[in-house]
Amino acid sequence: MLNFDTAVNLYNNDKIRELAKTDEGMRFLKLRSLSRKKYLEYLINKFELQIGNLKSREWLQFIYGSAIQSKGIDDVIQELFEKERKIRRNNEQQLINELYKIQSFEWGGLHQNSLEATIVNRYVKQITSYESLHDEIEGNLHNSLRAYVLASWYNHWTSIIIEDIFKEHVNVIPAVGQIKKIDFFINDKPFDLKVTYLPEGYIKACRKSHGFRPESTLMKGLARQLNIGFDKTTSESVLIPDLWRKLDDSPQHSARELISELQEYRELLLDDCVANPKSLIQWLYENQGTRRFDASNRLFLVLVDKRVFFNSWKLKRARSLIAEHVTNYLTRVNQNTGFQLDFLWESETYSTEADVIFVVKQ
Repeated sequence: MLNFDTAVNLYNNDKIRELAKTDEGMRFLKLRSLSRKKYLEYLINKFELQIGNLKSREWLQFIYGSAIQSKGIDDVIQELFEKERKIRRNNEQQLINELYKIQSFEWGGLHQNSLEATIVNRYVKQITSYESLHDEIEGNLHNSLRAYVLASWYNHWTSIIIEDIFKEHVNVIPAVGQIKKIDFFINDKPFDLKVTYLPEGYIKACRKSHGFRPESTLMKGLARQLNIGFDKTTSESVLIPDLWRKLDDSPQHSARELISELQEYRELLLDDCVANPKSLIQWLYENQGTRRFDASNRLFLVLVDKRVFFNSWKLKRARSLIAEHVTNYLTRVNQNTGFQLDFLWESETYSTEADVIFVVKQ
């Protein structure tokens, strides 16, 4: 039997997959997702456990050592989730209406997860004039912060809507509390949900492996020939969609021809990813940021608008479209949800289990 201290040690050392391989480990993970005081108190009252003078920080260990079975824990999780979901469900349509008011999605040049450092490095440490700093705050910083907050707000609420789609399914047990690297359990297997698009970096890497020049290089070269202006200092993530739109709007045959070629490659690459997703998933694991690295089980939800790839972010609020694909996936998966994957990160090999759901707007 897996004792509590061993389970805690495995969890603290990110051995989530090792825990999930045993019934007791899964039982621990589900209880760990209920580790907020209000959730444990609900479970204690439901099963009429006698905790005596135990402090709340000792409750988790006490419950783990009790006779409560996994089925009982699952039932409590579902009850708690439904209570919280009922509140969100009543407001969901109005929330989606509000999300559709967002007309553009950009971070305003401020780096996600390092907002304070970006402001300090760009404004506090670079500007020595009070008047210049004031003008920057009222102008660039104000606009950047506005864009950052809107993008964060959009990401937050669309993520909750998408997670609820998964958590409502009969084959899913939600993680109702805070538990690292687990959003839910599919057929008793833990998964961290990652919502993404067809990454520009992956497209660039595939073009290189196939012997094709980068999209940005081709578009910049043609833009210069056609005297189409662009900002040479901007990042590729901004430059590529900007040049794509400008060339697509050009009456010149060479511009339309290039965009057609680039679009065709993207569509063929997408078709290949849908048919053989392992390469994409491996790239996503191997190109994680250092601060967010982990090898946990992941379920990727890849959203793609084939008409305009750069508008794929809009699909995060397309609840009905996402729900159709997610429900189809969850209904057909069996106990072997996901597949084994080995990937390389900073010269070390990791093993994980992962899967992907593609939501493609034709």
